[in-house]
Amino acid sequence: MSGINYMTQEGYDKLQAEIDDLKTRGRQEIAKAIGEAREKGDLSENAEYDAAKDAQGMLELKISEMDKALSNARILKPSDIDTSKVMVLCKVKIKNVKTGMEVTYSLVSESEADLKAKKISVNSPIGKGLLGKKVGEIASISTPRGNMEFEIVEIGM
Repeated sequence: MSGINYMTQEGYDKLQAEIDDLKTRGRQEIAKAIGEAREKGDLSENAEYDAAKDAQGMLELKISEMDKALSNARILKPSDIDTSKVMVLCKVKIKNVKTGMEVTYSLVSESEADLKAKKISVNSPIGKGLLGKKVGEIASISTPRGNMEFEIVEIGM
């Protein structure tokens, strides 16, 4: 998706809040753990210190990746969405051609994906297969279980 991360305002705000929390509370907790490990003596043989430093590196990497996602974010409003075809932020009702089972998903950015809330990433195999399709079209999607076909039943917001 050319590096652009399309998001809802809600998703953007949630990601910003998570970054702020990691930069404040997360960094404070890591600093405290490093300080406590440091007090235990020789750092060259201190596994707790090494683990705390590793955790610090992982935290900073996560913050960096989230900052990058925010810097590439483009907030889309419902008025920006063309519901004549499946696009990011659309709700799409699909029917499994083989089983007849219907399900509705919202296509969202990777950072907003939540399968329990029926929000799938546009970068997922199903998301990629649905993008650009119109009502009545069949999307043939390659999944780990094999090829699946879904009919686009309805597109909305």
